Amino acid sequence: MSSQESNVRATRNGAARRVVAVTGAASGVGALLARRLADSPEIRQVVALDERRGDLDDAQWHVLDVRDPAIADRFRRDGEPVDVVVHLALDLDLGTDAAARTAYNVRGAQTVLTAAAAAGVPRVVLCTSAMVYGALPDNDVPLAEDAELRATAEATGVSDLLEIERLAERAPRAHPGLDVTVLRPAVLVGGTDTALTRYFESPRLLVVAGSRPCWQFCHVEDLVSALEFAALEKVDGVLAVGCDGWLEQEEVEELSGVRRMELPSAVALGAASRLHRLGLTPSPAGDLAYTMNPWVVSGSRLHDAGWRPEWTNEEVLAELLAEVSGRHTVAGRRLGRKDAATTLGAAGATVALVGTAALVRRARKRRGL
Repeated sequence: MSSQESNVRATRNGAARRVVAVTGAASGVGALLARRLADSPEIRQVVALDERRGDLDDAQWHVLDVRDPAIADRFRRDGEPVDVVVHLALDLDLGTDAAARTAYNVRGAQTVLTAAAAAGVPRVVLCTSAMVYGALPDNDVPLAEDAELRATAEATGVSDLLEIERLAERAPRAHPGLDVTVLRPAVLVGGTDTALTRYFESPRLLVVAGSRPCWQFCHVEDLVSALEFAALEKVDGVLAVGCDGWLEQEEVEELSGVRRMELPSAVALGAASRLHRLGLTPSPAGDLAYTMNPWVVSGSRLHDAGWRPEWTNEEVLAELLAEVSGRHTVAGRRLGRKDAATTLGAAGATVALVGTAALVRRARKRRGL
């Protein structure tokens, strides 16, 4: 590194106030981070990018698709590159077409990394998920942050996240001078709707016989705090984010007051696969692995840097249960009040848990089968 580069890096890591660009800044985690950064005395300016303008007035807004190569021009302010880009424009909606979701997520991350390098931005922060480690019976509890990524493409959105991880790994080699930091949160809670949060909307908690689930949560406020930590360049590399420790399935059942229903693996996986194949549920069978096997992470790198979560697993679970109260979900499919009364009442507890018989009959009747 030249002396000039060293001086620039020292300035960036010293007292100088940073300019940070945030993609996906109009909603969700991106909006929360943009607000937090705008309120920080360590930030000079927030450059907010999204397909629509958000509510934050204390930001420089650019309305565009993150897949547009012209985004490189937005990563400069007054002719100089921003200090950090935090890329949070991800679509992990259960209702989005899978091919369209992949086209947006992967192309978006690729464009942001390439554009940041072209603009001379020294650091990009990405956010994926601890799901990339995979949920396997032989996982260490907890997993080290440098553990092998053993996830498959069978769960919702995980193939996109794995490809983003590959892009992040290759980017510094393809673009010397560009550092990439990746945050991997545990089960994200706080205004989120995922296959894993919907698990707690069921009338009974599905437990696959012989499995050993471990639950670790991450409140969105803690994720935003960790993202700010990364944006301020207090940490780098790969970072897992979550509450300290984890909850065993028995603890979750005791705290939630929701009883379990245990099914053989073949029955649970077969029913989930059949329902998804018929288009009746948004969740593929691969999502079940994350409720069966442990994928708890240590978060040691953030801890070593001085960051701590504000939320405990017990507190996040309580908030999640409050959020999903009144919702009715069967096998990942959210039901209306009428459907819930029919399926959860008349079908009986066993059928209600998986929902196969009632839902398949209804689908066949509609299709004239």
